[in-house]
Amino acid sequence: MGTTAPHGTGLAVREGDLLWTPTPEQAERTRLTAFTRFAAQRTGREFPDYEALWRWSTTEVEEFWGAIWDFFDVRASVPPTAVLAERTMPGARWFPGARLNFAEHVLRNERPDEPALLTVSETEPVREVGWAEFARSVRVVATHLRERGVRPGDRVVAYLPNVPEAVVAMLATAAVGAVWATCSPDFGSRGVLDRLGQLEPTVLIAADGYRYGGRDFDRRAEVAEIVAGLPTLREVVTVPVLGLESTGTSWAEIVTGPEPDELEFEQVPFDHPLWVLFSSGTTGLPKAIVHGHGGILVEHLMLTSFHMDLRPGDRTFFFTTTGWMMWNSLIGMMLVGAVPVLYDGNPAHPDVDVLWRTAQDSRARLFGASPSFVELMQKAGVVPKERFDLSALETIMPAGSPVSPAITAWFYENVKDDLWIATGSGGTDCCCGFVGGVPTLPVRAGEIQARSLGVAAEAWDDEGRPVVGRVGELVITQPMPSMPLFFWGDEDGERYRASYFETFPGVWRHGDFFEVNERGGCFVRGRSDAVLNRQGVRIGTAEIYRVVEDDPAVLTSLVVNLDLPGGGFFMPLFVVLRPGQELTDELDARLRRSLRQEYSPRHVPDRIVAVRAVPLTRSGKKMEIPVRRILLGADPSSVADPHAMADPDALADYVEYARTQRDY
Repeated sequence: MGTTAPHGTGLAVREGDLLWTPTPEQAERTRLTAFTRFAAQRTGREFPDYEALWRWSTTEVEEFWGAIWDFFDVRASVPPTAVLAERTMPGARWFPGARLNFAEHVLRNERPDEPALLTVSETEPVREVGWAEFARSVRVVATHLRERGVRPGDRVVAYLPNVPEAVVAMLATAAVGAVWATCSPDFGSRGVLDRLGQLEPTVLIAADGYRYGGRDFDRRAEVAEIVAGLPTLREVVTVPVLGLESTGTSWAEIVTGPEPDELEFEQVPFDHPLWVLFSSGTTGLPKAIVHGHGGILVEHLMLTSFHMDLRPGDRTFFFTTTGWMMWNSLIGMMLVGAVPVLYDGNPAHPDVDVLWRTAQDSRARLFGASPSFVELMQKAGVVPKERFDLSALETIMPAGSPVSPAITAWFYENVKDDLWIATGSGGTDCCCGFVGGVPTLPVRAGEIQARSLGVAAEAWDDEGRPVVGRVGELVITQPMPSMPLFFWGDEDGERYRASYFETFPGVWRHGDFFEVNERGGCFVRGRSDAVLNRQGVRIGTAEIYRVVEDDPAVLTSLVVNLDLPGGGFFMPLFVVLRPGQELTDELDARLRRSLRQEYSPRHVPDRIVAVRAVPLTRSGKKMEIPVRRILLGADPSSVADPHAMADPDALADYVEYARTQRDY
């Protein structure tokens, strides 16, 4: 068992407090320890601690990724001529000459009589999908796509919930060298066409509907609108999630067809497009971010093995829709033989603790949770350890937004004493983690354990100088295999370069406010493009959220700073209060006092306003920039795409405030 530090109640925990330490036996068993020995023997170097290993991985880049290739026995029909032909950003050329296939590396884990994945929904308990059924479906669907003329580079897109058919379709698409992209069926047709329409797809695989919160949602009308807006389609395949009568080719008709004697996995170049992910698209058309077979393959092998410590047979559960990068990450976990748990439905239906029940019933070893999910548990008074058998659970992976010290401690107090809290942060842009869990290091409150291997992440000031112990821009100074190949439709690469390389030429600027302390612990302090600049002092929004949301009266919050004509500024703080709470003068004063004491007078807002909701993107990120623009007078319809929002009505209070309370 790991060593858990005494920490009392969550509200008493301070940032950096020690919460848990792995035992020597736990550290010894990790995949990271095995790789450290492998790397030492291979290179003749010494790696006395994780910091030394990370330094090597980000300075001797070719040596590190070459070791990853060999450690995981990457299968290539044609071997690469080098590890890294060009070390520039953008434009790095990884493993030139290699020919391989992402799906082949997933299916090489096929094990008779073992589950490939688990599935559960609001109406059905946890069910195992065996490898025999799963692999057969992939082979049959891939064969069908080839027979319909789908060729390498063609786009196969989907409008599917988080069901096994989506995973089968994605891997079948990859197997034939086509390019995958998907939207979840809670998107309206306009939001889907804004994304998938950019790709001019050949095949659409669509559900007839989905279930959410105890209700069935018929999406056949939306599917018809999507089909009408995609003139390049040659086939529409329908998946009967609700069992409604639909037009097009039946999924059941395909998967019950004859299985080929053997599936030929299309051998594609390392940088051949695998899938397209989309930015949140709060304004304008979402960026269509293209990732490659090889880059995602080696990055996910490394990430899932060393920063999640996954092994064959481990059940991994993360609540996600098919439209978020975490769904792609779940598939990536299959590369090491882990068993994803797919949950389709409302995470609070029929009961608020349904995800913990799923973790129990699936015997999940890793459970992914967002800070907003913990807030929901706190609001409902749920203490999972009192209700469920979580004896199989070893790892919690909080992700999606900054994690406060109190939330880190909540897991130890309410779930299990002996847990590895592997907080991570990365992005859709690279479909990986930049900073995250390290199973051989201690866990500290509110602190991400370290920078991930192979990720040369630093905090830079405005002059491009690295800083330690101070907040700066999150930059990456060395190329990574899973950096985007390009943006779809960005023919000259101008939009790609402007997104990441305009501020610091040749260096990736991610857009996060970032801090690294002396021991290598990391903090993501919020989006840097939503930075609060008060009298020349830059403040990360996460600093304010951490203090405000530690108050027992506050559920969640949002803060923006408005630069006003004449050099003035106005910083309102919007708070969503817990049931039964009111924004009294006493609470207002208490929040101001806490911010002044914890940080500085500049962190104290000019006004505190109670609202009904904080607007979030579908991936759970607070929409600070759209709110700021609305308060500065922008037309709400021009700053936020409702199809990209978790709740389009959440902006109503801010629009009303901008209209009636212009006291700034």
